[in-house]
Formats: sequence, structure tokens, C-alpha cells
Amino acid sequence: MLTLVLIVILAALVFEFINGFHDTANSIATVVATKVLTPGQAIILAASTNLIGAFMGTAVAKTIASGLVDTDVVNVTSQVLICTLVGAIIWNLITWWRGLPSSSSHALIGGLCGAALAASHNNWAALIWSKAGDGDWSTSKGLLWKVVMPMITSPLAGFLLGVSIISLLYLIIAGLMKAGGPLARMAKPRWVNAFFGKAQLVSAAYMGFAHGRQDAQKTMGIIALSIFGAQSAGILDNLPAWLAFLHPDGGKDDIDSWVIATGARGHDQGTGGDHPAVDVVLAAIRVQEGEPGGQVVKDAR
Repeated sequence: MLTLVLIVILAALVFEFINGFHDTANSIATVVATKVLTPGQAIILAASTNLIGAFMGTAVAKTIASGLVDTDVVNVTSQVLICTLVGAIIWNLITWWRGLPSSSSHALIGGLCGAALAASHNNWAALIWSKAGDGDWSTSKGLLWKVVMPMITSPLAGFLLGVSIISLLYLIIAGLMKAGGPLARMAKPRWVNAFFGKAQLVSAAYMGFAHGRQDAQKTMGIIALSIFGAQSAGILDNLPAWLAFLHPDGGKDDIDSWVIATGARGHDQGTGGDHPAVDVVLAAIRVQEGEPGGQVVKDAR
């Protein structure tokens, strides 16, 4: 039913809104804790950079839409996707309420895999575990390469890079102190704190950008999966004019521009996007997307 497709889109927006305020603290915690920015300023920074990141690429959305569940084995209906989103929403709210640092991405992927497995009557072939790509391992599909391996390697890589970078900085500061003269003055806490206070603005902005580029796309993938399933079932045939935008322009590996805009705006609102500065960013993105060769992004407000 078309009503169920619309419920999926609504539930996806609710999930994305919750995802926005659930994970925003990750990108602004350091600049607030060190008093580089006030909480209000940090939220504006996070909302703006998350919004920009959400429009940059669709690779993650395509993974969610076609890289984890085999639609030839299980029929991913709107009911399956509603169960996916409701499960992820409930878990996000519980972890937010209890203050647990849980991943919204893993909640959504776990909900999708669990719902698909149940819908296929425990047929594990419904889940794509590993599927070779056209090139190196980065082009491979499946839970192993797209979920499990990053889940293991990301914390390790972050830990090793963190240790390496802070060790290098200590060596640089120690070298400046030994050099004496003007260089030694640069190693004093006042100068070091001033420099890294400014550097934190860059790192927090990039964290927000990366968060938007990653997390907003997951909801785009769910919406795209719902639209593709509805099209395959003939639900989107003879749509009324006001719902004509639901008809996909391509296949299941293509993400329509309205889906991108919807996911981006839902994520942005949860992050704290009700601010004139964020509207300026959105307007700039829309102008850029309207350039020759760019996508025509429909406003998702």
C-alpha cells in the first residue's frame, strides 16, 4: 500500500531527527569542553557542517539500499522497513535516555538485518555477508566489508593515529623548548592553547561534515529501498500528481535528489538546524546544485 510507503518515509525522518541530536555531541564535545565555543555556537557549527556533509555523495546510501540485504531472496516490504526503523528508534531513545554511547548506524543496520531475516523465515541467504567487487576490497559488498571490518578497524585506527599524533606534538613542543629564544616562547601553554583552540574549530567542523556525510545517507538508503520495493510491487503505478516525485528516476542503486534533500534536512533538524546561519548554508547548497550539470534538489522542509 502507498500509505505504508509514506509511513516508512515519515519513520525514516523521525529516526534521522533522533539520530541528529543523539550523535551531535560527538562532534562538538571537545570545543564545548575546552570553552572554545559556547554550546549554542557549537550547535550552529555542527548543524551547518552536518548539512553540507549530507549532500556530499551517496555511497553509504547505496550500501544500505542494495549492499547488505539480498532483495532477490527476501522481499523487503514497507512492513519490514517500518520494523527496522521502529527498532532503531526505540534503541536510540533508550541509549540517549541512559546516556550510553551507542551507534545509531549499528542500530539501523541491525534492525534492517534482523527484520529481513525474520521476513525470510530465518533464511540467512537473505543477508549479503561478502560479495566481491569489481576492483579492490573497497568495492566489495556485504556485512563483512561494509559493517564488521570497519567496526573493528575504525577504533584501532583512531587509537593508533591519536597516540601517534599526540606523541609527535609532544616531540615538536619539546624541540621548541630546547631551541630557546622565540621558538621556546611558542611552546608556552598560552601559545599552545591559543593555537589548538583555533585548530579545534577546524577539527570540529570536519567531524560534523563527516558525520553528516555518513549518517544522513543511511536514512536515504532506507527510503530508496522502500521506493524500489514499492516500484517492483507496482504500488507506484498511476500515482496522483502531487506524489509523482515518488517515482524513482533510476534503479535501486540510484538515489533520487528528493531523497538526498529529505534525509539531509531531517538530520539537520535533529542536529539543531533551526537557525538563520543554517538556512544560509542550505541556500548556498541549493544554488550550487542548480548550476549546469548539478542536481535539482527539492526542498525537503
